[in-house]
Amino acid sequence: MTSADIRRSATPADVSIHTSRAARREAERRFVAASRARKARARVIGTAIVVGLFSTTALPAFATEPGPEPTPASQTAAIETQSLTVNGDIALAGASAGAYSATTPEELAAAEAAAEAEAAARAAAAANASATSAGTTSAPPSTGSVPTTSFSLDAVFQTALQYRGTPYVFGGSTPSGFDCSGFVMYVYAQFGIDLAHSVSAQAAAGTRIPLSEAQPGDLVIMNGHDGFYAGNGMILDAPRPGKVVQMRSIWTSDYYIVRING
Repeated sequence: MTSADIRRSATPADVSIHTSRAARREAERRFVAASRARKARARVIGTAIVVGLFSTTALPAFATEPGPEPTPASQTAAIETQSLTVNGDIALAGASAGAYSATTPEELAAAEAAAEAEAAARAAAAANASATSAGTTSAPPSTGSVPTTSFSLDAVFQTALQYRGTPYVFGGSTPSGFDCSGFVMYVYAQFGIDLAHSVSAQAAAGTRIPLSEAQPGDLVIMNGHDGFYAGNGMILDAPRPGKVVQMRSIWTSDYYIVRING
């Protein structure tokens, strides 16, 4: 039986079923084709949008302007390295802003050096003045040993106590009036010790000893002044014009003890 015979022998119901299937296949084909077309159009539109956006962001701002301004020869900028070159004529030294100016490291160093030199000069001047004031020399170093004497230090001190109340007289060296070194000289002369009428000479005539070894009768030596150590931080001396020989507290820490050799 041929196809024609089959078609001729087909019933109306068979023809209707065949027609429906063909229509459904044709509708499915058209749907798939339309779907593919929509996807293709969407891809084309998306690509166009992306290209447009990239072109907008990639172009620098000056691309839309009439033309870039020329870069000064004194300044060059490298975007790749983020570097900037400035003309060497623009120096930091002496840079100013209004009424204020920057200080360079060299200027700071020079100022510090000048301040240190001035401080050193002041210290040297003070030391020199202290050493030469009133003809007194710097204190000699302690020898570490305490010399003995052929006389009693206590006897020397007791003798000196007898002259309390004697008035101060500049250059005086007798019981009618003493100055500081004249008082020491007169007392020690009574024990056969010949001392010069000078604070610095009397300091050089003895041996410096530790304060812990000092006894009444030893000498307290200061800048331009001396007297007898009286124990317990006290001194027996002829102070100054208008005063008398007296015992009083030692008023300064700038002194040392000398034991007269003999």
